[in-house]
Amino acid sequence: MGLGFGTMALQSLLNREVHGAAETGFRLPAKAKSVIYLHMAGSPSQIDLFEHKPALHKFHGADCPKEYLEGKRFAFIKGTPKMLEPQFDIQQHGQTGQWVSTLLPAFSKVVDDVCIIRSCHTEQFNHSPAQLLLQTGNSLPGYPSMGSWITYGIGSLSKDLPGFVVLASGGKTPSAGKSLWGSGFLPTLYQGVQCRTDGGDPILYLSDPPGMSRPARRHTLDALKDLNHMQHVRTGDPETITRIAQYELAFRMQMSVPEVMDISREPAHILRLYGAKPGHISEAETASDPRTLYKGNDPTFANNCVLARRLVENGVRFVQLYDWGWDHHGSSPGESIDETLPIKSRQIDQAIAALITDLKQRGMLEETLIVWGGEFGRTPMMQNNARSDLKKGFIGRDHHPYAFTMWMAGGGIQPGAYGHTDEIGYYVAENPVGMRDLQATILHQVGIHPHRFGYPYQGLNNRLIGPTDEGKVIRDILV
Repeated sequence: MGLGFGTMALQSLLNREVHGAAETGFRLPAKAKSVIYLHMAGSPSQIDLFEHKPALHKFHGADCPKEYLEGKRFAFIKGTPKMLEPQFDIQQHGQTGQWVSTLLPAFSKVVDDVCIIRSCHTEQFNHSPAQLLLQTGNSLPGYPSMGSWITYGIGSLSKDLPGFVVLASGGKTPSAGKSLWGSGFLPTLYQGVQCRTDGGDPILYLSDPPGMSRPARRHTLDALKDLNHMQHVRTGDPETITRIAQYELAFRMQMSVPEVMDISREPAHILRLYGAKPGHISEAETASDPRTLYKGNDPTFANNCVLARRLVENGVRFVQLYDWGWDHHGSSPGESIDETLPIKSRQIDQAIAALITDLKQRGMLEETLIVWGGEFGRTPMMQNNARSDLKKGFIGRDHHPYAFTMWMAGGGIQPGAYGHTDEIGYYVAENPVGMRDLQATILHQVGIHPHRFGYPYQGLNNRLIGPTDEGKVIRDILV
């Protein structure tokens, strides 16, 4: 009987891998089948990419007014900084007249497919807690990531691939590390699977060791399954059943992952569209300080965008791309607004425009939600802890949680603009969007009621959007 119940539990978990959580009271009609989340780790400057602020040109070089400094906490700004005008031209594009920097010429051509949200704000002003709050709903580690919540809630569309895949570029993982794609207190089956794009095995330890044939591997897994069933009967630990499911998924992934991850199978015109180069390995990906090696034509992020499309096309529910190197303080080489931001922008511009175009031409954009942004914004003032004078290669802005820009596309999102900031881009002036609002909207679009969806843990019904009703679906941006 014990083994019988174990088999039932395993079947339930394997079924949930495809169909999601057994309980369905939180389900809604879905607009999006999949999510591709593009996180620019370090946080890009909204002032220099998406904000049209003529007043900043007028106040450039003047001392920042006291009302913007008193009672505020900054990561690095000391004393009284100087106001800093946008470093690049900005123009209106598309039928919606969206303001976009000249640093993003390809993105400007697809801006009519995008909703630019200029009124985001957050509670955190340092990288790790801000990234955790955005991706897990809590500024402390140990909580399930957004991708884990979604794959737990609605499962994967594929039996042979993980529901949640992570791809990284820029040479480093984000400040909060792998906690950003952990499953927290959810079953570990729902944690993100990080795939490598450096020429080795896409997933570490997925391949069989030398001398192990596939039939022998199957025989080994059958024996492990029996042992784990007996262990579950003795202990009742649900993670034992999860372990069986993970072994089975890994066995199937040995065949499916190498094929899906091989972007050389893409037609040449698609690779050109993205600016992708199969097999390319950037020096920056293994450098101790990759920022000094960044090149605008580095195709690593573009390769990951092609992979993201291939993954959702093959049933992966949530694909998270982390691109490191957007923390432009201007206090050391390789992290300036004037020199490094153009390089990073060039790395992503063509690829992001291509991703939108490619999904659209395949009829997939309507069912794929794309989200782009960082964990907070950048200040309208110059960062002054290292130097107070403007010097080429050392112009930067500090962290700014009070107002920043993100954008969304596809998946039932209405293109256009939403929200705006005051005349210098310091505070949100209309339609504020908190991180819980963003989370609630993403859950809603994939068919999950954000307020009804939770998981019992330590006596609480834990939710991605937190314990209060603070998070609201941004209905004005929905189709």
